[in-house]
Amino acid sequence: MEKFYNIDEKYQTLVAYFSMEYAIHQSLKTYSGGLGFLVGSHFRSAYDLKQNMIGIGILWSYGYYDQTRTEDGSMSVAYRRKEYYFLDELNIKVSIKINQKEVFIKAFLLKPETFGSAPVLFLTTDIEENDFLARTITHKLYDANEEARIAQEIVLGIGGVKVLEQLEIQPDIYHMNEGHSLPLIFELYSKIKDKEELKQKIVFTTHTPERAGNEEHSIHLLEKMGFFNGVPTEEAKQLVTCCDAEYLNLTLSALRSAKITNAVSKIHGKVANSMWEPYEGVCDIISITNAQNRRFWADKGMIRALDEHEDYELIARKKHLKRQLFDVIANQSGKMFDTEVLTIVWARRFVEYKRPWLIKYDTKRFINLLTRSRYPIQVIFAGKPHPQDNASINLFNELVYFSKTYKRMAVLVEHELELSSILKKGADLWLNTPRLTREASGTSGMTACMNGSIHFSINDGWHPEFAQHGINCFTIPECNTDLLTQEQDEIDNKNMMDMLEDLIIPLYYENAKGWTQMMKNSMNGVLHQFDSGRMAHEYYTNLYNYKKS
Repeated sequence: MEKFYNIDEKYQTLVAYFSMEYAIHQSLKTYSGGLGFLVGSHFRSAYDLKQNMIGIGILWSYGYYDQTRTEDGSMSVAYRRKEYYFLDELNIKVSIKINQKEVFIKAFLLKPETFGSAPVLFLTTDIEENDFLARTITHKLYDANEEARIAQEIVLGIGGVKVLEQLEIQPDIYHMNEGHSLPLIFELYSKIKDKEELKQKIVFTTHTPERAGNEEHSIHLLEKMGFFNGVPTEEAKQLVTCCDAEYLNLTLSALRSAKITNAVSKIHGKVANSMWEPYEGVCDIISITNAQNRRFWADKGMIRALDEHEDYELIARKKHLKRQLFDVIANQSGKMFDTEVLTIVWARRFVEYKRPWLIKYDTKRFINLLTRSRYPIQVIFAGKPHPQDNASINLFNELVYFSKTYKRMAVLVEHELELSSILKKGADLWLNTPRLTREASGTSGMTACMNGSIHFSINDGWHPEFAQHGINCFTIPECNTDLLTQEQDEIDNKNMMDMLEDLIIPLYYENAKGWTQMMKNSMNGVLHQFDSGRMAHEYYTNLYNYKKS
C-alpha cells in the first residue's frame, strides 16, 4: 500500500496500532467513550506530525448503541445499522478460524484526508460470505456475550495481522491499546517462532488501574475459540508465562509479551507497577500521560481571545458557547438555563466508581444550591452506561427522575463526540469525582480546560500533573482510601460541597475578574503539555523506539 503522506524523518518507524475503538468523527460510530476519544486525538496528532502509523480497528455495524429515551424520559438502548460511504472498501479478503469454523474478513480504509487523521483499517465479518452467527461478531462494540467478545478479539488481533500481510504492510512495531488485540501475539509467533525476537516488535498500553477490571477467560474456552491460532496450548501458555493457570488474563499476558508498556498518567504508572510487580515476566511499565488534540477540541474563538488578551471577548464567547449548550438542554428537556448562572457539568463514561451521584449525596444541601435565588447553580449530567450494565442504567435513570422536579438540573442522552464537545465548551465548572486511584487518566477534563472550563476534581489521573489549586483548578482534598467506600463518599461529598459553597460559588458571583483569570490560567496550563502532539511524540521516543539497555 502506498504512503498516504510524506513521513517526517523523526517518525519513520512503521507502527500498526490495534484498538477496539476509534472516536475520530461524530459520524463514525466506532467508539464507546474515553478510550476511543484518546485514540481519536492520538491519530489526529499522528497526522499533524506526519507519523508513520496505521490503525487497525473494527467496523461495528451497529456501533456501541444509540442512547435514546422512553416515553417517561428515562434512558433507552437502541441499535441502528450504520452506513459509511466515506470509507473505501479494499479489494482484499482474509479468512481466520473461530470456534473451528472459517470466518471471512473484509477491510475498509479511512483515508487521512477524510477527517485529518492517520489512516485506519476497519475490519468487518458482516459480509455475505459468512453465516449469520459469524456476521454478528462485528455487530456491536463490547458485546456482553463472552464467546462473542473473544471472537471480536480474534478478529482484531489475528484478522488485523492477516489484513496487513495482504496489503504488504510490514510494521516495525505492533501497538496493543489495551489487551483486546492479544491474539496478534500468537499469529506473529506462528511465523517468528522466537519469543525474544517477537517481544521487540510489541508494545502495550494499559488503562485499567485495578486487578479485577482486567479481562480474563478460561484457557480451555480460548483454545476452543481459536484464540491461540493453532499454537499448541502448552506452548501458548509458556509464551505468556501462565503455565499452571486455568485462566488467561489479557492485560497480564500483554505485559509479558511486550518489550515495554506505558500507563496513562504518572499516578497510574505507580498504581500499575504496584499492581503487576508481583507477577513473573512483566515488562517495564513507564508513564506517558494521556492528552487530547487541541485542533479538534478547542474552540477557536476562545483561543483567539486568549492569545489576544481580550478578556471581554473571552467572557462573551463563553456565554455564546453556554447558550449553544442550553439550546441542546431546552431541546432534550424543555428547560431553559441561564447564561449568568454557574453551570456545572459531569459527563463521562457512566459507571458506579466514577460516582456521578456524588454531588447529590447530601440531597438537602444539593437541592438548596439548585433552588436558592441568590447564587444558585445549574447542573448537567451526561454519559453512556454499558447497554447491559443495568445497575449503571438504573443510576442514570434515578438522576433523570430526580431532575424532573428541578428546573436547574438536566440529564442528557446521546453522549457522543458532538455532545461532548458542546458540553465542554459550555461548562463553567467540569466535575470529576471518581474514587481515588480508580481514574487512570480522565482526559475529559483536559478538553474542558481547553475551552475555559475550570476543572473541579478528585486528585487522581492527570489532574495532579496539572493542578495548582485555586489558580488554574479546584482540587477536592484526598481522603483515606483504606476507609469503607461509604465513608469515603461521605467525606468526599462534604469536602466538595464545602469547597463549592465557600470558595467556588463566591468567586464566580463576586469576583468576575478572578474567575476569568482562573479560566485563562486553566487554558494556558493545558494547551501545550496536554495537547496530544506532545503525547504522540513521546510514544515514538519512549515506546516505539525503546531499546532496553
